[in-house]
Amino acid sequence: MTSARRITLIALWWLALAALAMLVQHRLVVSGDLRDFMPPPTNADQKLLLDEIGEGPASRLLLIAIGGTPPEHLADLSRGVAQTLRADAQFERVLNGDSDITHLDPALLPYRYLLSPTLDDHVLDAAYLREELQQRVEDLGSPVGEMIKDLLPRDPTLEVFKLAQRWTPRHAPASRDGVWFSPRGEALLLVQTRAGGFDPPAQAAAIASLQAAFAALPEVGAAQLSINGPGYIGVQVGAATRSEAERLSAWGSAGFIVLLLLAYRSFGVLALVALPLLSGALAGVAAIALIFGHVHGITLAFGFTLLGVAQEYPLRVFSHRSADADAHTSVREVWPLLRLAIVSACIAYLAFLASAVAGLQQLAVFTIAGLLVAGAATRWLLPALLPQKFRDVADSRWLEKLRAGIERVRRPRWLPWLLLAIALAWLRLAPTPLWQNDLAALTPASPALLAREGELRAALGAPDVRYLLILQASSADGVLALSERISEKVDKWISSGRVDDVELPSRYLPSAATQRARQAKLPDRATLSAALDSALADTDFQPGLFAPFLDDVEAAHHLPLLTPADFALSPFGARLQAMLVKRDGQWLGLATLSGVHDAATIAADAGGDVRLLDLKAASEALVAQYRTRILIALGVALVLLALSVAVAFRNLRRTWHVLAPMSLATLLAFAVLRAGGVSLSLFHLVALTLAAGLGLHYALFFERRTRDAAEARRTLHATLVCVISALLVFGLLATSALPVLRAIGLTVALGVLFHFCLSIQMARHDS
Repeated sequence: MTSARRITLIALWWLALAALAMLVQHRLVVSGDLRDFMPPPTNADQKLLLDEIGEGPASRLLLIAIGGTPPEHLADLSRGVAQTLRADAQFERVLNGDSDITHLDPALLPYRYLLSPTLDDHVLDAAYLREELQQRVEDLGSPVGEMIKDLLPRDPTLEVFKLAQRWTPRHAPASRDGVWFSPRGEALLLVQTRAGGFDPPAQAAAIASLQAAFAALPEVGAAQLSINGPGYIGVQVGAATRSEAERLSAWGSAGFIVLLLLAYRSFGVLALVALPLLSGALAGVAAIALIFGHVHGITLAFGFTLLGVAQEYPLRVFSHRSADADAHTSVREVWPLLRLAIVSACIAYLAFLASAVAGLQQLAVFTIAGLLVAGAATRWLLPALLPQKFRDVADSRWLEKLRAGIERVRRPRWLPWLLLAIALAWLRLAPTPLWQNDLAALTPASPALLAREGELRAALGAPDVRYLLILQASSADGVLALSERISEKVDKWISSGRVDDVELPSRYLPSAATQRARQAKLPDRATLSAALDSALADTDFQPGLFAPFLDDVEAAHHLPLLTPADFALSPFGARLQAMLVKRDGQWLGLATLSGVHDAATIAADAGGDVRLLDLKAASEALVAQYRTRILIALGVALVLLALSVAVAFRNLRRTWHVLAPMSLATLLAFAVLRAGGVSLSLFHLVALTLAAGLGLHYALFFERRTRDAAEARRTLHATLVCVISALLVFGLLATSALPVLRAIGLTVALGVLFHFCLSIQMARHDS
């Protein structure tokens, strides 16, 4: 094939890949819901857990602080931000201590005596009304006078303000100039987004809107906006992970390019080595698009990492090419082992396909499809593009010296058994638990960010993200009634210091029975009018001023009782809806807790249809169950892999020389991690699987019978390039400050190093 034609074919291949990339990009939807990587629930509590950590109220809270200027200026900024966010559909609740009840829907004002507990302890008689009106006289002479002046004729007892206080956190921060302030002198806001906590793109959009609202305020000056909370941390973690991965990837790619130029001394290799890899990557993405319709961002990130195995396929072709054979012949000679390596790697990733976790199933489809296409491209397309003139790596003098040196290395038969004993000892003496079940421990969020989140959460009295008090009944109204029945017990928990606050559903909406009882206590118009006239006798209020009040109370006699659907019209309706959920024919009330100090006593004291759900404990149990399933699937995959190697070689001794170094190297990598105090997570299992796939290549090709020393040099060269490239990429990842990237990088780097050394040590002595 002429050089011009070869260049044309390479260009056409690149153009075809670009066209496919554009098509896939147009069709593929990238998801950010992290629940795709959570195990499927096996019981009601686990189902509730997954819903809550993704959509629950606590997961959707943003904790906001504004500081840097005098308090009166900060108060104005707080009110300005709150006003903008309340008009933004991305936010369903904005609290900053401002008790301006005009935020509430006026249509609900006639219901105020049905919602407020006032009538549980008082009667709307002359004595009570006189006391309230005297208080209003004082209020009108205070700074709040302007706020209540227009509302007073309709609501002389200020029930709406009592409701506003009832619907704000019990342990709210101190208030200055009508808004909340922290002990550090910062204005505080508590914001709840409509988007779930596990929806990073939507959270990022809400945060951007919040920042824009602050920046658009007049005279911001030196004021500084500080945001925190689960959604914000998730967005920051995602951005930090992408930035770190891109930085390390750039360094790794640069190092890989330098390595290829040193190994093959040809710029053409750079264009050729990427073609099978990119073909596999696009095939993997296309397979996901066809099967699932969407792909998770983490799947893409992990998938490209796992697909790094495929970079070895063209490297084997380049290094194994002989000067006395054309490209097609050279590829045919190495293809049987390369095919076995591809099939074996695909078998290993079948374990993730059997996981029943959407994200891992996508990962398996991506990797398996990618490896198969990359292998096929290497076998049938790449040879036609190789130049006729090339440098045979077998001619390298340094390579012969290295090969001869390796041949002279002693290979005592007892060494693998000693290493096995050491690995088992390290595993037994490891100082930390074997498995890391706490998902929070894997977060790459900085300690300073997490500490700030805890500080703001404590200052705002925001709900704890760990605990939920679950109330179960046959109907939504039954949940509200149950909530009312346990309110006295909850008050005792609070007064005894077991918990700072419990946000019960009945705080927002009383049960139908309670509303009906309060409605019955409302006096008729004549009785109330007489009591009001008596109360007005000692005041300066004008007769007839409170006619709207009489109209509201009279209307309240005939109002239909409020249901959760009706209450949804209020700004707090969405909050109540989030607390009332239907599961399997039963209704659940989700009461959030703030400042839990004695969870064990609360759990023991709950009883009946009320229970305390520890989301952390439930998530750890779910992770443990899921890991067991993954380990079983990996065990089955290992058996299938061993059978595939045995069938391919049809020789138990040769099979042993392939599987033994791979198994021992994986165990050693596992043991070193444990000896270093690392508790293993899902990421380590994925990384160990990747390392084993790479190590299998080394063992397979070192086990390959070579014709002469030149062929042995080519095998050594190919393996060295593969090992160095893997150590370069994953060694860089091991230096990352992010736990996930560091876990993958360190595990694979250790695995590759052990696999390479043991593949040489345990190879046949006559090779």
